[in-house]
Amino acid sequence: MKRCKWCEGDELYEAYHDKEWGVPVKDDATLFEFLTLETFQAGLSWITVLRKRENFREAFDHFDYKKVAQYGEEKILELLDNPGIIRNKLKVRATVTNARAFMRVQEEFGSFSEYIWEFVDHKPIVNSFKTLSEIPANTPLSDQISKDLKKRGFKFVGSTVVYAHMQATGMVNDHTTDCFRYKEMPER
Repeated sequence: MKRCKWCEGDELYEAYHDKEWGVPVKDDATLFEFLTLETFQAGLSWITVLRKRENFREAFDHFDYKKVAQYGEEKILELLDNPGIIRNKLKVRATVTNARAFMRVQEEFGSFSEYIWEFVDHKPIVNSFKTLSEIPANTPLSDQISKDLKKRGFKFVGSTVVYAHMQATGMVNDHTTDCFRYKEMPER
């Protein structure tokens, strides 16, 4: 079975690739989870975050953005003392800020999904990259989304983080054309 080269050789990576990466996500809870995980990935490898994913789930109340938005200083300090997660002060604080901004977007658009998927007309962009080296780290569209998210008060949402989020949540299909998942991805 041929996979995208970036995940080969690690069981956890391969399972994530085979079952989740690139599958269109339309529910707000999962979109917040991925946004949070991508925030923590900034400057690190995705496998580092993936290996700590369950710890993040526990630490951040299963990514319940309503609860995260209520975190005060005591909870933030508790998170910064948690060895199971990436203990970056700016990223932890950004997650709380992002939960609040996430809810403001929901109020304005009805859901975060409605807001974010509007950028791609509610259907995935299907790319046709043959090799890993062809896949960009960001695009003019991720630049645009990043700028809009920042304007709305989000933190740690640079264009590269946004593009990784788009890939993870299926807004773009960046499986290489020789990967078995490329043709399996829904075009909805």
